Amino acid sequence: MTIQVLNGANLGRLGLREPEKYGTVTYAELTELIEVTGRELGVEVQVRQTDDEGEMLRWIHAASDAGDAVLINPGGWSHTSVVLRDALAALNGPLVEVHITNIHAREEFRHFSYVSAVADGVIAGLGISGYVLALGWLAQQGVK
Repeated sequence: MTIQVLNGANLGRLGLREPEKYGTVTYAELTELIEVTGRELGVEVQVRQTDDEGEMLRWIHAASDAGDAVLINPGGWSHTSVVLRDALAALNGPLVEVHITNIHAREEFRHFSYVSAVADGVIAGLGISGYVLALGWLAQQGVK
């Protein structure tokens, strides 16, 4: 089983960008946590981050074609991108949306996510632990 872990805009700045909200764990440390968790669960993980929405869409299409599970933290695209939502709606594997912060306790414009309506599950506000929880659930689904 392969789980595509896709991180959107600004997530490459973890540990530097607003550490009071997003914590001090760097993106490299998050990637290591995800890879270790994948090995412990016996699944292959592919971890990627981009600030380019077109690149994100290509990764989602490739995941759909492969039938892979997807864990996505779309970042700000959650609140702005119908195109991202449409690509995710066409996935052929399970989808979990993860947010490090609780988007429902932040600025009002962050309360709505286009992605949530097409996700099998949403984890928000549990910090980077949300990634571990999402990986565990996706691994239980036993796709491919």
